[in-house]
Amino acid sequence: MYAVIFSGGKQYRVRIGDVLCLETLDVAVGDTVRFEQVMAIGEGESLNVGRPYVEGSQVAGKVLSHGRHKKVEIIKFRRRKHHMKRQGHRQNYTQVEITSIA
Repeated sequence: MYAVIFSGGKQYRVRIGDVLCLETLDVAVGDTVRFEQVMAIGEGESLNVGRPYVEGSQVAGKVLSHGRHKKVEIIKFRRRKHHMKRQGHRQNYTQVEITSIA
């Protein structure tokens, strides 16, 4: 069984036991988080697609940790102008393990 959930402006295809890095959620480590914006639920050949969400369905997960991704380096360079600008960015995330799909 799998589900498509909507979190942080993105869609994720999840199964029970999957570990995801989502956009930062305001939930403590060890707590349970429920995703009620379930866009589709499928099992085998059958697929239940919502408009836009499946009524009465939810996906639950356990928050494992909070952290930051690896640094993305941004370099802006203009040739022959002696101009170079360096910048970095690290995005925050929440690591969640999917525990149930209902």
